[in-house]
Amino acid sequence: METMKLGTGKLTTDTRQRGTLMRLVQLAELLKGELRGEKLDEAKELDVYGVSSAKRATESSVVFAEDAEALMDALGSGAAAVIVSRGLGEDANVLKPLLLVKNPRLAFARAAHLLRGGESRPVIHPTAIIDGSAVLGRRVGVGPYAVIEAEAKVGEGSLIGAGAVIGHGVVVGRDCRIYPRVVIYAGTELGDRVVVHAGAVLGSDGFGYVRDEATGEYTQFPQQGRLVIEDAVEIGANTTIDRGALDETRISRGVKIDNLVHVGHNVHVGKNVVIAAQTGISGSCSIGDNAVVGGQVGIGDHATVGEQVILGSGSGVLTHKKVHGPGVVFWGRPARPLSQYLKELATLARLARKPEARTGKGKK
Repeated sequence: METMKLGTGKLTTDTRQRGTLMRLVQLAELLKGELRGEKLDEAKELDVYGVSSAKRATESSVVFAEDAEALMDALGSGAAAVIVSRGLGEDANVLKPLLLVKNPRLAFARAAHLLRGGESRPVIHPTAIIDGSAVLGRRVGVGPYAVIEAEAKVGEGSLIGAGAVIGHGVVVGRDCRIYPRVVIYAGTELGDRVVVHAGAVLGSDGFGYVRDEATGEYTQFPQQGRLVIEDAVEIGANTTIDRGALDETRISRGVKIDNLVHVGHNVHVGKNVVIAAQTGISGSCSIGDNAVVGGQVGIGDHATVGEQVILGSGSGVLTHKKVHGPGVVFWGRPARPLSQYLKELATLARLARKPEARTGKGKK
């Protein structure tokens, strides 16, 4: 607790961020875990408010441990309980309650969502500009100077941040979070529980032009398609996703896109794909379900990335090329299987040695 003096009075501020109050036994049930430890009856009645690191743990927070060293740190902290794997925690003889689960990191992330504090009561700020034909569901919040244009629809429980622009006819689903200064162009549709971080631009024109050989001038190819963002997608800050040229660009359910990513027109991204920062995906590419795309990856137009493929950071997939093979890691420019890439690096290293080093000549 922090106390600030102001004149003769006092201003008291609680620096801890409290979330939803929950009994430890309830949390264990929701996470499908098993509580272990001494004085278990007392432990079940403990109230927890949130999650934290071991360093910042309080008597009302939960921490997690993935190895023996982390477990020792967690047990020495002030946390109410520790989320730990069954193999690591079953034989531990400790006073602090343990919550045994299969995957501690995943359970910890889920606990964070379960214990997250509720949003403040949503309000529509008086400076927001909302067209009379727009349709807003219940419990919608609209921040200062946000704009919602004609015939747009915003689903129940969604929040529109300050200065955001929701274009003509845009559809925003239920329980979405649109952060400040996001711009969503006409022709874009968002599903439920979509999160779009600050500064992202969705549905802008794709980079498609036709050159007049006689004059050298470029004329834009029609950019009149749609952009569809399915449920539970998260889009990072300052990321841009283009609409389709004639058809659609589609980001499938569960995709997670980092900051500063560009997705071109007519791209199809499959379910549960993860794309890291500063990646550029050219037009008409396809990325299969459950693929992982590392940071600063470049993908040429009309390329195909297969299901469950992993593209290492800095990789490049050439135009019209296909990389496929579930679980196969690709690396390099152009991208090729990691085993091949490492062999090529070893060969180059040998070739780069001085002739004297290879032949033994030049020795005295």
